[in-house]
Formats: sequence, structure tokens, C-alpha cells
Amino acid sequence: MREWIPMSTSPKGRLALAAVKEFGARPFDEVTVAELAAAAQVTTGALYHHFGSKLGLYTVVREDVERRLLDRMEGALAASGPESDQSASITSALLVGLDFSVREDFLRILGDPPAGADQDPLAEMLSRAAVPTTPVLGRVLAAAWRAALSSVAEGAEPEHARAAIAALRIDPTTSD
Repeated sequence: MREWIPMSTSPKGRLALAAVKEFGARPFDEVTVAELAAAAQVTTGALYHHFGSKLGLYTVVREDVERRLLDRMEGALAASGPESDQSASITSALLVGLDFSVREDFLRILGDPPAGADQDPLAEMLSRAAVPTTPVLGRVLAAAWRAALSSVAEGAEPEHARAAIAALRIDPTTSD
């Protein structure tokens, strides 16, 4: 459950909105605290007060954006039903996630692995979707999906990224 409800007019809310925009468009390391504060029309002290650090702010917005992504992808998996082709179900979920990320301009924040995190919720969700369950497959699929997002961030056409994701096939008869 959220600890706070983001109000876009509050300094904390403006920082969160600025962070989503900046981290969505540029890699974590390229975004500065000063740029985030300026975009939110607050002081850098406000960022440290509300989030402790740039990484703290990034973590809050990353978790929110990633949760929205996973909700959509899990919905796509559930809509496929238990009797559907596993490869097609996972591919459908990956495409739903790609379309969402492109539409919302979350290319960098979701295209990069989570900064400063030990866990990767996307890889874990994809591992659970695979039968048999395999942690390596989830990491491989997450890396391929992120590579497609990164390609779009670097100028590739979204349709080319979609075609690359659609070309992935998962063979449930093999395991790592």
C-alpha cells in the first residue's frame, strides 16, 4: 500500500512527476539532482527531505511505474487463460508491456535494470509465467524486453521492437 497519495501541486508530488519524466527519458546516471529540483520548481533540499537521495526518488517512481507495467502484463497473461499456448501468452504480455512503455514514454526508466536493487520484479514475474518455472528464463526474457525498449529510446521504430519481441519463442519442453 502507498505511504502517500501523490499530489501534483505539492513539492513531493512535483518531484515525483519530474522524476518520472526525466528518468523515463534519460538513464539514471545522466539525470542530476539539480535538474530534478529545477523541473519540479523546488530546491535540492526538498528532494533530500522527501526522498533522502536521487536513488531514493528514483526507487519510489521506478516501483510505481514498474507496478503499473506489471499490472498490465499480468492482466495480459491472465486474459490468455490457462489452456493457451505459453509462448504466445508470454509474448502477448511482453508486447502489452512494450506498448505501454512506449505510449507513456517510460523507455529509460523501464528499459534499464532497476538501479540499486537486488531484485528484478519483471524477471521474477516472467519466471513465474514460464512452465516449468525457471529463474534464468525470466532474466533472459526481461533482458530481451529491455533491449527492445532501449532500442526505441535510441531511435528505433517501435514496430521494429514489437517485431523482435514477437519473434521470441519459448519451448516449454526445455529447461535450464
